[in-house]
Amino acid sequence: MISNGTNVVVVGGGNAALCAALAAEENGAGSVKVLERAPEDESGGNSRFTAGAIRFAYSGLDDLVSLMPDLSENDIATTDFGTYTEDKFFDDMYEVTQYRCDPDLIECLVRQSKETMLWMRDKGVRFIPIYGRQAFKIDGKFKFWGGLTVESVGGGPGLVDSLTQSCKKRGIEIQYDTRVVDLMFDGKNVNGVVVRRGGERPENMPADAVVLASGGFEADPEWRTRYLGPGWEIAKVRGTRFNTGDGIKMALALGAAPYGNWSGCHAVGWDRNAPEFGDLAVGDQFQKHSYPFSIMVNADGKRFVDEGADFRNYTYAKYGAEIMKQPGQSVWQIFDAKTAHLLRDEYHIRQITKAKSTTLEDLVEQLDDVDTESCLTEINAFNAAVKKDVPFNPNVKDARCTEGLLINKTNWANTIDEPPFEAYAVTCGITFTFGGLRVNTEAQVLDTDLRPMPGLYAAGELVGGIFYNNYPGGTGLMSGSVFGKIAGTSAARGNT
Repeated sequence: MISNGTNVVVVGGGNAALCAALAAEENGAGSVKVLERAPEDESGGNSRFTAGAIRFAYSGLDDLVSLMPDLSENDIATTDFGTYTEDKFFDDMYEVTQYRCDPDLIECLVRQSKETMLWMRDKGVRFIPIYGRQAFKIDGKFKFWGGLTVESVGGGPGLVDSLTQSCKKRGIEIQYDTRVVDLMFDGKNVNGVVVRRGGERPENMPADAVVLASGGFEADPEWRTRYLGPGWEIAKVRGTRFNTGDGIKMALALGAAPYGNWSGCHAVGWDRNAPEFGDLAVGDQFQKHSYPFSIMVNADGKRFVDEGADFRNYTYAKYGAEIMKQPGQSVWQIFDAKTAHLLRDEYHIRQITKAKSTTLEDLVEQLDDVDTESCLTEINAFNAAVKKDVPFNPNVKDARCTEGLLINKTNWANTIDEPPFEAYAVTCGITFTFGGLRVNTEAQVLDTDLRPMPGLYAAGELVGGIFYNNYPGGTGLMSGSVFGKIAGTSAARGNT
């Protein structure tokens, strides 16, 4: 496309930001700069910390082959990929957000999900089936569950690296260690940014359009406590230390409209002794997501949630908040030998807080800060309540449940009685915050009168109105890609 001379600045360096930069270049922007607050070795925002799983609508095998043409005949023959229709995607989004998500934004997200995936492939991103985390092999055939089938090659780091290389090939400049500290505003239009590099003095960087894609405020303990509530200042941060809400704060200061679930966040089970922020050497492996096949007990030795309420994809992002409510903000996941083979890879890393024994009594004795007697009583009561006549099947919601407990387990209920026994200490790891800026379907930031703010666009985790209370796994990267592409396109074309 012939350049239209538009000068676009993108704030952030993750998936949403890089997609915005690529779309701006593709749509004729004369100059595109990506400003990444982090140094290059920590760049990529939360995207680099993910497993790279992306949820999108597809009608069947043909759609997947068009996205992943390297699928082997053996992969196709031994896998039931199923379908994940747009209707199912809509249903999942509305159900997990309790019908509070913005319908116009969700329409964009779902309807443009497949075409955006194919666009990313054209930009150099490669995808593969996510066998290791989203499929179990039953009777010789893999079956995917929970609507999540595909991941980027190399996970989150691979996704960021692929998009970065694509930007560089197209002449898009990426400036690292460059923090945007303010927006340039003439009273009507946003016309640039104020940047600070390292310890240098701030300087102006004029632009015709600015795309904010710098993440939520999960790495700011003061804002976490202000908006999520008391106690959240001590939560572990799963991802980057640089997501302190800069983009949100700057836009709000100019009169942008706040939007979405400001007291909500994506928060998961995370190893109790993980570091304060994410560790790129470990990535997302501190997470502990096989809990549907466990029972989880708190310091009082009591279960506190239905571990089998739904597939992991539809509960993991809200159960971190439930863990935060427990005494000491930590719990233990307990497994026996019947399900140990189903544990995800993250349970086998070196940096783990684990107990193991051939007897339940000894195992429970090892659980730090847990009421031993109460815990054994809880396990015995759970075992007695399991409906053993219902077959166990990890690929479906199998209705193998408990009956008569204060908190019943709805699916995948197995007695905890076959040694060896294993337990894993888990706290809350916050991924990203749900509250953010209000945008329209062109990714234009709206002011408090719900009018577009000329020259200002947004994408990624700082956009509010998409997730409330909960989150379907893999939707964050898809949202970042879809709205990043929209934001870059709008910015380049000068939509006002």
